[in-house]
Amino acid sequence: MMSQRRNLLCAVFSVALFGTAAAYPSAIIPGSLSGTLGPTDDGSSAAVALGIGGAGGINFLGTTTTSVFVNNNGNVTFGSALGGFIPNGLAVGMGVPIIAPYFADVDTTGTGSGVTRYGNLTVGGHAAFVVDWLNVGYFPEQTDKTNSFQLLLIDRSETGAGNFDIEFNYDRIQWEAGSLDGGLDGLGGISAAAGYSDGFAMSYQLPGSLVNGALIDGGPDALVSHSLGGSGVPGSYDFEVRDGDVTIASPVPEPASMILLFAATGLFISVVILRKIA
Repeated sequence: MMSQRRNLLCAVFSVALFGTAAAYPSAIIPGSLSGTLGPTDDGSSAAVALGIGGAGGINFLGTTTTSVFVNNNGNVTFGSALGGFIPNGLAVGMGVPIIAPYFADVDTTGTGSGVTRYGNLTVGGHAAFVVDWLNVGYFPEQTDKTNSFQLLLIDRSETGAGNFDIEFNYDRIQWEAGSLDGGLDGLGGISAAAGYSDGFAMSYQLPGSLVNGALIDGGPDALVSHSLGGSGVPGSYDFEVRDGDVTIASPVPEPASMILLFAATGLFISVVILRKIA
């Protein structure tokens, strides 16, 4: 999204002008969300109006809907809520369409855990349904490690009825499994999965899903340091849903590699100027 690219550019300017390596900004888009699940383990919302797609709603892999169920365990579903906490269902099918930025055993009842929030924002000039899982702990009531991630469903009905974009954003991923999934201190066991499914036969999982240590910070497929399509911002994964089918979002005109090249050039120029002044 445009706001994300501006954040990345600010980080680049920091490198170019001050000669220090600035960390990438969080991919999560801030905003005030009115809905909340409250402290819960495997809780879900009632059907919540998406507020996107107009009267006909959105078309996701053949399912047309105007509402969604927000599930505490890192996903949303269409048609019915999902209390399941074992994340191996994306590939084998959960019986309901699901979009999961981080399907794992989220437990927000622990002291210091954030809670799952949802609502509507305007993102890049488009209406969006947003769910935040910020600083959330894992089962049972553990908060020694927390995760922060976000789901955006962005109205793109100007491209066709029912069309929308899916965006997964990540800021911090420190744990991957609750104890009932075999995790020990949040690690190991049946690790988290990220992706989507029509509920039966059609599905996609990000690389590293269900692999111990892969998606967490510092892992080989760490969600915070990789990206897919769209903005190219580390920690952001973008998909386009057109006529019900899901594809990777089109690349932006200014890829991150070009901006980083500018950063390196700017840093070199800054060093030269400073040497001349000295």
